[in-house]
Amino acid sequence: MRFSIRLQSLMVAVALLCGAPVALHAAAAAGALQKAKQEAEAKGFIFETSRDEIVAKARKEGKLRVLTSLENESLKPVSEAFRKKYPFIDLRAEEIAGTDTYQRMLLEMKSGTASGWDVNYLTTDFYDDYFPHQKKFDVLGMAQHGVLQMPVGMIDPVNRNIVAYSTNTQVVAYNKKLIAEQRVPAAWEDFLKPEFKGRKFLVDIRPQEVANLVPAWGLEKTLQFAKAIAAQEPIWIRGHSRTLAAMVAGEYPMLLGANLNSTKRAMAKDRTGSLAFKVVEPVPIRIADHEAVFAKASSPYAGLLWLEFIASAETQNIINRDDKGSVFFPGTTPHQLTQGKKVSVVAWEHAPKLEELQKKVFEAYGFPKAQAVGSK
Repeated sequence: MRFSIRLQSLMVAVALLCGAPVALHAAAAAGALQKAKQEAEAKGFIFETSRDEIVAKARKEGKLRVLTSLENESLKPVSEAFRKKYPFIDLRAEEIAGTDTYQRMLLEMKSGTASGWDVNYLTTDFYDDYFPHQKKFDVLGMAQHGVLQMPVGMIDPVNRNIVAYSTNTQVVAYNKKLIAEQRVPAAWEDFLKPEFKGRKFLVDIRPQEVANLVPAWGLEKTLQFAKAIAAQEPIWIRGHSRTLAAMVAGEYPMLLGANLNSTKRAMAKDRTGSLAFKVVEPVPIRIADHEAVFAKASSPYAGLLWLEFIASAETQNIINRDDKGSVFFPGTTPHQLTQGKKVSVVAWEHAPKLEELQKKVFEAYGFPKAQAVGSK
């Protein structure tokens, strides 16, 4: 009997000892979560410690309106997947595009008349102007502590409430019937070779692809490169879609810094099989498609679930069909193409400055400036 009692006591003690690390870990995690919440709230952010609570609040809201940059071919399946996961949320999502639309929305936000949406797109052209008009959820903090399931690299580390669900990758597109693959530049500096001088390749006058090299090269080297590119006397163009179609038709041999998704889309339509691309290091990548919960949202928690969802595997798998997944999400085309390669990522610290960087690169190209009548 005494042996039996001692054995039972020993078993209880062992069980308590084995469970102690788990209990201590849980207590530490709970303590860290509460500390993160206190720190976030001290800075004016909203921090939820339970995903179940977020879902419960979204369920009470019961509806969601999203103004997104998702193109219609992706927006429909993404919306359907969201409704399947959250059938209690009545989702209305629509694509918005165009500078006029963005400016009108900003004017409405600034005047206090904006209403009717819960999640909005933020264009990098006016990035800073959006900040005062977004709900101050600590999305980053909640992701770091596992309340929200999303890669932290997709979240603005400064403002903490903005999510970029895709990245744009720049490559060299070329017509392999006009130029052999081995002659296509393997590095951006190769475009400066004498053999490529005199209308031998295309360059977009909106220099996103060259400005995207600043994180890897620094501004001085990038501007020197821009000046050297202009000295090569390339063919200046604006926009990639029509240009790629002209390349398929055999009109041009190469495009410096083509968008990967535009190139892949053109290749899918190319019956001649002549269009191809090469990944050149450092690979220029910029975060894109920024979204946040609107400050005056009537369904902010449903909006928070949307932000989590666009950073999820479901959405990434859908948009990756068009090669627009995020480089921060494993398995996407940008992530796979850049493995083991040097990259130049226009991430959160550079994204708000991208417009300014492009202006400096444009100036380095040396285009003549318009002058007022009568000026000298």
